[in-house]
Amino acid sequence: MQNQSQTAKVPGRVLIVIFVAIILSLTAIMLATIIIDVYPDIAWILLIFGAIGAIMSGYTLLQLRQRVLRTKIETPPITTTLECKACGTKSVREFQRGDYIFKEGEPCQKCKGKTLITAIYREVKEKDKELFPF
Repeated sequence: MQNQSQTAKVPGRVLIVIFVAIILSLTAIMLATIIIDVYPDIAWILLIFGAIGAIMSGYTLLQLRQRVLRTKIETPPITTTLECKACGTKSVREFQRGDYIFKEGEPCQKCKGKTLITAIYREVKEKDKELFPF
């Protein structure tokens, strides 16, 4: 079995809201540049709100991208333990499709006797504890 890594995904609705906010902000900036000669006070307000909206939306988009890149879920490898009935030798190998407990495995490496699958488990690595979890 292969060790697959999956990435966390951002919901499409969130991305749509961010892109709509960016489009509205850019529209406000463009409108401000058009009406600056006729209504300078309104144009400056539109320009400020458009710039703030574009900066905040862009920042949010970058933070979501960083979070997705950081959040990767790795499935730990699955291991199968084989034990020889005759000589008692234990061997460990990677899990294969169709393995189950008490299934007869391949012949023993030492005595060529029959082996039996005695354990199937995942190897879980303990994460380092963070000093400041907040």
